[in-house]
Amino acid sequence: MGNENIIAIDLGSNTLRVIQMDCKNGKFVAVFEKIVKTADGLAEYGYINNDAMVRVISALKEAQEDIDFSAYEVKAVTTEAIRRASNSDEVLSQIKKETGVAFEIISGEEEARLTLLAVKHRLAKLQFASDSFVLVDIGGGSTELIFHYPGETISKSFPIGIVTIAQSYQKLENIETALPKEMLDMQMFCAEIYATKGKVNSFVTTAGTPTTVAAMKLGQTYETYDAKKINGTSLKVSELDFYLEKLLAMPFEEREVTVGTGRSDLIAAGILIFKQLFTIVEFDSCIVIDDGLREGVALEECKSYTNLT
Repeated sequence: MGNENIIAIDLGSNTLRVIQMDCKNGKFVAVFEKIVKTADGLAEYGYINNDAMVRVISALKEAQEDIDFSAYEVKAVTTEAIRRASNSDEVLSQIKKETGVAFEIISGEEEARLTLLAVKHRLAKLQFASDSFVLVDIGGGSTELIFHYPGETISKSFPIGIVTIAQSYQKLENIETALPKEMLDMQMFCAEIYATKGKVNSFVTTAGTPTTVAAMKLGQTYETYDAKKINGTSLKVSELDFYLEKLLAMPFEEREVTVGTGRSDLIAAGILIFKQLFTIVEFDSCIVIDDGLREGVALEECKSYTNLT
């Protein structure tokens, strides 16, 4: 295809993320992000509700005003919330009818592969030297554990996410009590990998919760968020309690400014999941990367473009 710009879209369980990439120079030229809460009510009812669909459509139209979709190839993927919803076909056909964007539902394995592609690309730019690491992607509806060894990658997607956990248990103390049991499968999977392959050298994280905690550490708010500064930030498990307490101590308005409108309950739930993950992967510090699925989709599409030209 004679088009050197790719637009990649990731519709997650909480956020719509759009990126435009210039394949010729490998640079990301435009980004758009909006909280759409796709999975709102999903844990309770099993389907995507009309309000969520309206939010997604309106966010896509807003993105189309910011970035001209018509001139470029668009690759749009969606993940756990739509995978799980009983009305996914109707939702995607309505989105396509109103915006022209056709989404493909990808598997947890494909999501993990593309996220890893983006993270490895960023780690190389940061000259991160570790030859083995575990990458954890904490999403709204699912969490991926990706063990990357020289010559081998083993990944698994688990239906534990910040939206579904927050809505299933509501109170933070209930979430904290439930997580060891909810995340037992993850713990067993990790223990099995370590028993057969040996422990990895480092712990890398991506997605909204780790990047938000890193932003708080760097004194950024949702509006002043700067991905370039986030990439490579180190977080210790001991800092999570500190930032969670700081978040909970803020007046509501300040909390909304800090982490984004309507996100504070989710980020609080996310921090508890994040904390449990430190225990599961047996590390006390991690490296935070902003790049995720949408960047992976763009890189993959650019790869096929450069192979064609």
